[in-house]
Amino acid sequence: LSEASVLGFEYGYSLDCPDGLVIWEAQFGDFWNCAQVIVDQFIASAEDKWNRLSGLVMLLPHGFEGQGPEHCSARVERFLAMAAEHNIQVCQPTTPAQYFHLLRRQVIRKWRKPLVILSPKSLLRHPKVISSIDELAHGSFQKILGDENVALDRCKRLILCSGKIYYDLADERESRSLSDVAIMRVEQLYPLSIEEISTAI
Repeated sequence: LSEASVLGFEYGYSLDCPDGLVIWEAQFGDFWNCAQVIVDQFIASAEDKWNRLSGLVMLLPHGFEGQGPEHCSARVERFLAMAAEHNIQVCQPTTPAQYFHLLRRQVIRKWRKPLVILSPKSLLRHPKVISSIDELAHGSFQKILGDENVALDRCKRLILCSGKIYYDLADERESRSLSDVAIMRVEQLYPLSIEEISTAI
């Protein structure tokens, strides 16, 4: 497997083409393990070391999807451990509109930061993971998605989560006919805005 050389090429291309949308997609989340040195030495640290900005996007399917231990995780914990001083962005969008607006934001922003997108393959065919044309045509990426299914005056419990577990929680809430539990999705894990989370709560 030659992920290190391929990711190294894409990183270099992102430096040479700063206005483009350069994307490296790992077939499985853990494929980035073989390219880890590129992330450590260049993607996560080049801005601080050499003043080089990159808008590279890394698509990493994340989650235990039943295909064995070597095809299960994008190691989100490692990305969060190396995140500091706004060097990278780590996001886990849960709707097609969020995914679209996240990629769009990456291109139209005036500054460039590497973007890690974690998205389970199971959400590609999930019947509830849909967005309307209006949601795609309008709006912008939301770092936090609130819950419009629970009335504010009835809410007794608030759950914060990220990623595909939202749909598991929503299904369980529906099966128990709970109307007082709200589920809030944290779509951007880093940089994490405590102020925005507090406002949303």
